[in-house]
Amino acid sequence: MITCEEAKIEDRDWMAALKKSVKMLHFGGWEEKEAAAREMKRLAAKDVNRRRTMAEFGVIPPLVAMVGSEVAAAHQRLAVQVLIELANASFTNKALMVEEGILSKLPKNLSLLEETDKREFAELLLSISGLANTQFPLNSSRIIPTVVCILESSSSIETEELCLSTLHNLSSVLDNAPALISTGIVTSLTKLASVKETSEKSLATLGNLVVTSDGRKALEQNPTVPEGLIEIMTWEEKPKCQELSAYILMVLAHQSSLQRQKMAKAGIVQVLLEVALLGSPLAQKRALKLLQWFKDERQTRMGPHSGPLQVGRVSMGSPLSEEDAEQGKRMMTKIVKQSLYKNMETITRRANGAAGDASKLKALVVSTSSKSLPY
Repeated sequence: MITCEEAKIEDRDWMAALKKSVKMLHFGGWEEKEAAAREMKRLAAKDVNRRRTMAEFGVIPPLVAMVGSEVAAAHQRLAVQVLIELANASFTNKALMVEEGILSKLPKNLSLLEETDKREFAELLLSISGLANTQFPLNSSRIIPTVVCILESSSSIETEELCLSTLHNLSSVLDNAPALISTGIVTSLTKLASVKETSEKSLATLGNLVVTSDGRKALEQNPTVPEGLIEIMTWEEKPKCQELSAYILMVLAHQSSLQRQKMAKAGIVQVLLEVALLGSPLAQKRALKLLQWFKDERQTRMGPHSGPLQVGRVSMGSPLSEEDAEQGKRMMTKIVKQSLYKNMETITRRANGAAGDASKLKALVVSTSSKSLPY
């Protein structure tokens, strides 16, 4: 237990160390600047109050300048590490970095950096991208190409995840969609969506982009769509990925009869049946909605009233109306009884991990004749 006297001594010592480091950072040579940055990294890691105090002492401008310096890679790397610490949990510090031009100070070709350096730059950019959903005027045209460059040149899952989180932050602002799509990022995202380690964050970003006309067009033109998204819906161990994939398919199906035809040819109905029975509650709702559309399509009654984009942009988690839900349940009962018996063995094997339990699923199907499927 630290006494009050010991706390006072510690505060006095850290303030003295900070003042010394600030002086070295502003007026020292490169060796002194490096020593000062190392000390600041140690001090900044303590707590957020110290990080704010350090910014008040004016350490951010010279650190940003170090990032843009070509004197030594070690100086640049150390400055990035300190800025990462200073940005942690501090809106003001992030804003100060952007105002000092950190985005214009980044290396021109990050793809040539070592993997560790890419990861650190990606971590700093992720922190700064948190400004996207605030009133701060973040210039996305500078940050987007940098993040895409790191993402497409990285061989590390950790770095890719950092980049994907940054892209998701930026894509949550619809005004950023054109700049994102113009980089060709949709191709990279669909590829990473097929990898289970990076799928969820990739799909979340695609879900933000698909509600824009440019994003939807880019997805429709991608050769892996819709087959890749349908495949993701079979990942029972990844319910969030199933939900996100179903959402993207809903938007594509609503907007394009050609996409609905491609989905049908790719076998989406069987996958939707399985998800409607075995998926998470949200995945079940979305699967039922898609099944209703395909039923209407067969009856040539597909209409805009039944789609997910009635007015503006729809939340990925928006619930169905009670009427839609009841209609979906009735439709599901009929389809299951007509179509699912012949696939009972396969579905049961996926649901229970072993064959021989077909009777359980058969009981579920039979029970739907007198009781609706649960949501």
